[in-house]
Amino acid sequence: MGGVVNPGDDKTGRPPVPTHDGEPSAEHPEAGRGSVNRPVFLTSAAIVLAFAIWALASPESAETVVGEVKDFISTWFGWWYFILATAIIGLVVFIGASKYGRYRLGPEESRPEYSLFTWTAMLFAAGIGIDLMFFSVAEPVYNYLYPPTGPAQTNETAREATTWTIFHYGVTGWAMYALMGGALGYFAFRHNLPLTIRAALYPIFGKRVHGRWGDAIDVAAVLGTIFGIATSLGIGIVQLNYGLHEMFGISQGKAAQIGLIALSVIIATISATTGVDKGIRRLSELNVVLAIALLVYILVAGRTDFLLNGLTQNIGDYFATFLDRTLDTFAWDRNPETVNEPTAWLDGWTLFFWAWWVAWAPFVGLFLARISRGRTLRQFIFGVLVVPFSFILLWISIFGNSALEQARDNPEFAETTAARAEVGFYSLLERYPGAPMLLGIATITGLLFYVTSADSGSLVMGNFTSRLPDPMADCARSTRIFWSLAIGLLTLSMLFAGVGGSITTLQNATIIMGLPFSFVLAGIGIALLRSVRHESYKLDSFRTTLPKAIAAGRGMAGEGGWRRRLLGTIHYPGATATRKFVDNTIVPAMRAVADEMGRMGVTATIDESGSNEGLPSPRLYVDQVDDPRFEYGVWPVSAPTPHYAVLAQRSNDRYFRCEVYLSEGSQGYSLNGYSREQVIGDILDQYERHLGYLHLRHAEHDQYEYEPASEERDADGGDPERTTTT
Repeated sequence: MGGVVNPGDDKTGRPPVPTHDGEPSAEHPEAGRGSVNRPVFLTSAAIVLAFAIWALASPESAETVVGEVKDFISTWFGWWYFILATAIIGLVVFIGASKYGRYRLGPEESRPEYSLFTWTAMLFAAGIGIDLMFFSVAEPVYNYLYPPTGPAQTNETAREATTWTIFHYGVTGWAMYALMGGALGYFAFRHNLPLTIRAALYPIFGKRVHGRWGDAIDVAAVLGTIFGIATSLGIGIVQLNYGLHEMFGISQGKAAQIGLIALSVIIATISATTGVDKGIRRLSELNVVLAIALLVYILVAGRTDFLLNGLTQNIGDYFATFLDRTLDTFAWDRNPETVNEPTAWLDGWTLFFWAWWVAWAPFVGLFLARISRGRTLRQFIFGVLVVPFSFILLWISIFGNSALEQARDNPEFAETTAARAEVGFYSLLERYPGAPMLLGIATITGLLFYVTSADSGSLVMGNFTSRLPDPMADCARSTRIFWSLAIGLLTLSMLFAGVGGSITTLQNATIIMGLPFSFVLAGIGIALLRSVRHESYKLDSFRTTLPKAIAAGRGMAGEGGWRRRLLGTIHYPGATATRKFVDNTIVPAMRAVADEMGRMGVTATIDESGSNEGLPSPRLYVDQVDDPRFEYGVWPVSAPTPHYAVLAQRSNDRYFRCEVYLSEGSQGYSLNGYSREQVIGDILDQYERHLGYLHLRHAEHDQYEYEPASEERDADGGDPERTTTT
């Protein structure tokens, strides 16, 4: 799983998106620190600390119980992981390739915050982690010696060994990341919901996500994530401990492992208290450079022709056998009368990896969502599926085939690597020219992956257990430090519960803790599909109301209407004229509509508290009982005055467009030049379109509740959650 860091600040200067309460939402991390979500924080912390203390106090008991629970899950729920992984692949590919793929992770007018190159580089970095160094050598060699089926140590087994490893790190896991990241970004940036796991399930649970159901969802996400992070850090500790032993003679064992865990806590604490996050990001970027350099060196210094041919063959084998491997549970290879080797292999590899991907989905998904605001679902999904996996395929093929070549000629290397996975990577590097330099680069790279993952892990865990004022805000420093300590303690306890400091207990715990969140992930997939389908109803409803909109709202109503329209077309008003237009035309039009609706028994309110660039931004709300309420706002947006302007205030180089905003963002047109009657007509046009959307929505699934009729307070009496149409 990848080494993820905080993506940084939004420097686009884009005007903030209006929320349902009329106030612009802040789009900078500096907007404020969140408060602790006590039910989620206390429950998660209690479970994690209780488990860690139990594992430290009675490691043999913890190892035994964890192993037995894992066996139960693999027997009765192993099939579920396979079905879930396959369904998620189909779902994200369908959404990305369908008409829903053009929906943006943000309002329609939003554009990506990062260039394509920078965004791609971030996706690339997200795909690299210390576990990739660990398994890229260990798994192919293990599969060569102990294949799931068939004879061992044959050419065909060697071919299958690398393909299995690529499969475990392939698009299946990245589809889970794409689903989680796409759902988080879609609901947070497009519908102004909090950047939390519970928000992604709002289309299913409705208002209940603000209460105990939502707390339970977030607790499942926190537990799955922290055990997934602990597994990666445990792998990193074992790998680095051996590397430091090879380079500096540092003894392997508990003392060194405690030191490495203390290092992760210290780094995370320094990062949280001194604001060196940008420095951590620079280290992560250096990581990527070192990893690429290591990859290129092995390719050039090894048998380049063999490795390139092997890469080509691995690509073909992966795609040719993908569907068969995806649902292969070895059902006919199971024999209860003998040692169940295929089942044990599935538990140790495929089932573990699927549970691990599930556990890491909230962690990496949050990172991917935060760097992808403004991109379409299609760009996001296929970018996440293609970019990281392309590098992973190169890495596993080159290192895996190099290791298999050594394993075939050196049985001792093969047996040692299969028995002690952390030895394999360093033992492989020792067989190349300049081995001391390679060992140093590998250790530095692994150490940087380790500290950046630990630092970002504490930040994400803190965010998951906090109420944040904005999707780009971060948790309080004290919360971040606590989770850094908790992650370190959990990692240490499970390593000590394993035999000789092995990662077996970590792997088993990941399978266990990933199970509850796997059901949450399935629900998120259903919620995202349902939400984009319902959003398409708005576009469908527009076809039935567009002719009336042209005739009423944007026509030439009244005497001289065409002259006013022409004047609005060539006039480029400054701040003073725009304020006058809003106060004298738009607000009275909204009040007239609200008053008339009130006389008809419809609840309509106007919020005049919003503003942008010092100009008023009024919004009209119409409640729809248990349905999504209608929102109509006007947002003054400044733009450079064009050189061809005829009627412009030359004292200012910028003019203002009074753009229409609905709940999903800007509608792309301005009310400049409209009369009061035309503004009323446009409001009614959009309201009719909204009613058409509700009609289509109810025609398909009348029983689901998507939007609270009024603002809901949190279960503990805190501030109301921000909600809009989903």
